[in-house]
Amino acid sequence: MTNDYPDIEIASLIDHALLNPTATPEQVEKCCQEADRFQFAAVCVYPTYVKQAAELLHGKTPKVCAVIGFPSGATTSLTKLYEAQEAVENGATELDVVLNLGWLKAGKTEELYREIAQICEETGQLVKVILETNLLTDPEKQLAVDICLDAGAQFLKTSTGWHGGATVAEVRLLKQMTKGQIGIKASGGIRTIEQAFDLVIAGATRLGTSRGPDLLRQMEAQE
Repeated sequence: MTNDYPDIEIASLIDHALLNPTATPEQVEKCCQEADRFQFAAVCVYPTYVKQAAELLHGKTPKVCAVIGFPSGATTSLTKLYEAQEAVENGATELDVVLNLGWLKAGKTEELYREIAQICEETGQLVKVILETNLLTDPEKQLAVDICLDAGAQFLKTSTGWHGGATVAEVRLLKQMTKGQIGIKASGGIRTIEQAFDLVIAGATRLGTSRGPDLLRQMEAQE
């Protein structure tokens, strides 16, 4: 590449997202085909499409990730747990769970801990908690980090993309707050390969984007 970036296999860090509310089965099929072709880490889909994605990617490298409580995080804990369990039964091995931001701002730490811990324990799958960092103060981010670490989550995800996207500053802050104890997924608004590399250099260990194939084409054009 013409840019001075380290040797990073960027494709293997991408969660290929299809979270448009109007997504069709045909688009899910295309998303899965692209994920397999480019060897992305996972596809990230709504629960209704988990079974289809799991069938299409059976025996292939990309994992199937389902969003839970998406995009508000304001469904009840039992609803989230059931949604997560059903997604796993249908073939999901990764879960992107939206944190209840109202509870966080109200200081309901026990409820938040119980919700995330139960999903982690009951499903036994890789759980990424979506923080929606653009809506939180720094102390609220730190509180969320502490709760998620204690509850057993394996990743923190910056945002849904519905309230702004990931920034280098936010990723760097999360890395500092977590002290490297948990994965960081930067998500939302990743449009250029330069952005993608900058986020990884800042500390992101996964990238959530619907533009994965385009990012790789940009990288090829610069070689």
